Amino acid sequence: MVKTTLVTALTCAAASLVGITPTAAAQTAALRSPDQHIAVTVREADGKLTYAIARDGKPVLLASDLGLQLAGANLTDDLTLTATSTPRVVEDHYQMAVGKRKDISYRANEQTWSLQNARQQKMDITFRVSNDGVAFRYVVAEPSLPLKKLVQEHTTFALPAGAKAWLQPMAVAQTGWSNTNPSYEEHYQMEIPAGTRSPTEAGWVFPALFKAGANWIAISEANMDGTWQASRLAQDASGGKYSIGNPMPAEVYTNGGLMAEVEGTLTSPWRLVALGSLAAVTNSTLGTDLAAPAIAFDASLVKPGHASWSWGILKDDATVYDVQKKFIDYAADMHWDYTLVDADWDRKIGYDKIKQLADYAATKNIGLLLWYNSSGDWNKTEYSPKSQLLTHDQRVKEFKRIRDMGIKGVKIDFFGGDGQSMIAYYVDILRDAADAGLLVNFHGATLPRGWTRTWPNLMTMEAVRGFEFTSFEQVDEDKMPAHAAMLPFARNLFDPMDFTPVVFGDIPKIKRASRNGFELATSVLYLSGIQHFVEIPEGMATVPAYVKQFMQELPRSWDDSRLVDGYPGKYAVIARRAGDTWYIAGINATTADKTLTLDLSFVGKKQGVVITDGEGERDFSQRSIAAGKKVVVTIKPHGGFVIQL
Repeated sequence: MVKTTLVTALTCAAASLVGITPTAAAQTAALRSPDQHIAVTVREADGKLTYAIARDGKPVLLASDLGLQLAGANLTDDLTLTATSTPRVVEDHYQMAVGKRKDISYRANEQTWSLQNARQQKMDITFRVSNDGVAFRYVVAEPSLPLKKLVQEHTTFALPAGAKAWLQPMAVAQTGWSNTNPSYEEHYQMEIPAGTRSPTEAGWVFPALFKAGANWIAISEANMDGTWQASRLAQDASGGKYSIGNPMPAEVYTNGGLMAEVEGTLTSPWRLVALGSLAAVTNSTLGTDLAAPAIAFDASLVKPGHASWSWGILKDDATVYDVQKKFIDYAADMHWDYTLVDADWDRKIGYDKIKQLADYAATKNIGLLLWYNSSGDWNKTEYSPKSQLLTHDQRVKEFKRIRDMGIKGVKIDFFGGDGQSMIAYYVDILRDAADAGLLVNFHGATLPRGWTRTWPNLMTMEAVRGFEFTSFEQVDEDKMPAHAAMLPFARNLFDPMDFTPVVFGDIPKIKRASRNGFELATSVLYLSGIQHFVEIPEGMATVPAYVKQFMQELPRSWDDSRLVDGYPGKYAVIARRAGDTWYIAGINATTADKTLTLDLSFVGKKQGVVITDGEGERDFSQRSIAAGKKVVVTIKPHGGFVIQL
């Protein structure tokens, strides 16, 4: 249930702004967060509009640009501030089946600045300031432009001198295997000087993480409805001033549009800046707070869960009837919820035998998920079913067919990028899948940007250099520990992520870089509505009974989450609660022992167990633990732990 309240009575933080009109005062007065710590200052000078963000008086973003260039309307230069709204409080209360917490409350102070250019063409910019960050968006309802076509957004984010960045380069469109890039599957560059030029002309992906002084800053966007392209940070950020970048021309649905173009009112996604301590940013829910409320969807069908999956270790040859039946039995033995049948099932198994598998799975209380190829002609992939979801009519027919067979959800792969028409394609698929009562997992895909709130049937998305890459080349496995310790702070910050974690046995032709405690910890660290565990029955058979039991009983969703300790790319310790039980998971991506003193006072006085690494790389150990204010743990190099209290 979603409840949104706009409170026109001002908080103390905004009381000083009552009745402000377009005067010099309106351009310099700060809009503050409810707790007074964060302040946004919007100024118009020499026809240009800028904003700046401070926290406790210290700069977070320096004066940064605002504005849009539309075909037939320059809304960046020669601007005049015509009105400033009375600030109001925005309150939102909603629930999430998939995410870091179930019940979420959002509260922010909101204010709108109205502007016009020399031709008296108008634009509004609305800011919201919450205790964990700042968001703003553009709205253009100018009647003299019935068709509003975006040429360029001129938003910038100016970091203070000395800031550091943790960023993932955007892959160049039409590169990579079978021309499947971009799909947010590159390695992060960590702790680089802010302003470093991206190694690719495509720029840097969201979320982008920075540190300036005592403040951590995560920049992203939310509320993508299919009318606007997905954005990124541009390649050049000289002096630490980052600008909004656009998709490359090839990133479109066949013959579709690249940039936003609408008749009527043009509304941008929210540009969001989560900020504060590392814990404040990691605990933030701004990515869903700013997303559109959930569509109507049968709540009984929203079933987060765990899945068995053969392809990660066994690859293409395992997509056959007998192996998939074995993985259904494996899921049942593990008390999991789903089995995913991957690419080429239509050719190697066929619809009739898939129906038999679905019926068999139902007798074990396991749901079957099926893979699809999204692509038309935007890449050279041959895996099938292909080109069966390109139109609304095709999707209605195919989704009804498989739903009638008992299929619970679809994994759809190989999307073409971030152009407006491709984003609209995602939204159209989500809508048609929702109408059919199907769950969705997107692979080879963009960042979700809050879609899991709007579309409750969206369980997870890839958009990460996940496990599969470590099974291809040793260099990826060698980089995996640091990469894994980066993900909770960026890619998995707001949105679910289908990394496909946890391998206890061997990876064919690859020497594993992680200990088993590390692998076990990722089952808690990583958030995904359906967690597709990559481990196969033979690997699971090697672990102690208490580890298997942990994997059998692991919660499907979380009531609360919080960062306990960590540093991007080096180590991460996160606590998650399901009911009355807390699960604390930690990984060490460094090559030395790491001893941490963890403050677990939020748990209260509870008894529990810790499972961590044994002496050998594949060994486990278990011991009892009592949660007090301080708990000391030592994590082996590339090791990890889970605590259950």
